[in-house]
Amino acid sequence: MSLTDRAAAARAPTSGKGGPTGGRDDLRIFLVAGEHSGDALGGKLMHALNARCKGRIHYLGVGGEQMEAAGLASQFPLSDVAVMGPLSILPRLPRIISRVHRTVDAAVAAEPDAVVIIDAPEFTHPIAKRIRKRAPSIPIIDYVSPSVWAWRPGRARKMRPYVDHVMGLLPFEPAAHQRLGGPPCTYVGHPLIEKVDWMHAVDAAGLAERLQLDPGRLTLVVLPGSRASEVTRLMQPFGEALELLQQRRVRPQVIIPVVPHVRPLVERHMQSWTVTPHLVEGEEDKFAAFRLAHAALAASGTVTLELALAGTPMVVAYKVDGIAAQLRFLLNVQSVVLANLVLGENAFPELLQEDCTPVKLADALELLLRETPERQAQVTALARIPHKMLIEGSSPSAEAANIVLDYAVNGLRPGR
Repeated sequence: MSLTDRAAAARAPTSGKGGPTGGRDDLRIFLVAGEHSGDALGGKLMHALNARCKGRIHYLGVGGEQMEAAGLASQFPLSDVAVMGPLSILPRLPRIISRVHRTVDAAVAAEPDAVVIIDAPEFTHPIAKRIRKRAPSIPIIDYVSPSVWAWRPGRARKMRPYVDHVMGLLPFEPAAHQRLGGPPCTYVGHPLIEKVDWMHAVDAAGLAERLQLDPGRLTLVVLPGSRASEVTRLMQPFGEALELLQQRRVRPQVIIPVVPHVRPLVERHMQSWTVTPHLVEGEEDKFAAFRLAHAALAASGTVTLELALAGTPMVVAYKVDGIAAQLRFLLNVQSVVLANLVLGENAFPELLQEDCTPVKLADALELLLRETPERQAQVTALARIPHKMLIEGSSPSAEAANIVLDYAVNGLRPGR
């Protein structure tokens, strides 16, 4: 019997507590997101679940606009808990603690067939621990693995008592959890892979025309980050590296994709640059810029996967404050670049902290802006990344829905 058939059977009335939903005529799934990126993942997961069970699932929990649009009755606004950084969290800590307890009470009272916590481990994992303690028979699935493969690897083993399954976004995460003694983990696929065809279909020529780019010159895309701290630390060395390239007669046209909340900061730092870049906003223009670019200079982060899937050679850089820099010995990976981790090799240069200098950045970029063996090696590596990340015949949301339905219908089973 397929999972869809079993889900239908679970919705059928039963007597007593013998049925898979204890006599209820629906499936109840309790979802908890703690930030807006989790809300986006949760919304897609719910749409996939509804497609499998024709919408006959009752959703409860915590989420934002996208999850509510898919059918969630949120316990409170996501903005109550969607805060980032210690300085932002501390003033709201009493409210966040209150929301944790309120969410646990709601989950236990709902007697759901499964609980899905979505990313934001500082918020969602305390909730999962408390649900497990009070209602140990409810399956708990973690959608998005914490970065146990990068730092604090002991978290993997500590998750095992209260997380029954991890749905990983990166292909190396199942092996990492197995190695570290974590819960069972399945690679369901990164949401970016659903955009690959769209990335390659964006109107790059239209953007080039709007920006009046010279077709006879190379184009470089520069990505100083989406956080104010990243922009503040990276714009100066990035600008000085571009000046050095000019002095070496390497003079690419520069495009900077920006998000609205840091645009004024980017513009302020640009005033000291000797190069005048084009600023663009929005997903479509960002990926069009990637398609136009001969190379990219990027802050480390998810954008390296975006560049990789778009096929853009890159130099990756990052700088943190002095205190964070002293904690680098805690890192448990050979690279901080996600594209490198997906490949399992350091194909893309990373210039971090004291190595993030104008000279080193310019040297690395020059190799990519000319026809060199280094550039060709990156082009070859980029061609392998989609094959590493794609899910054959499915999508991340559908794969995640399969796992959630399996636990919701069949419950916890020995030996999972």
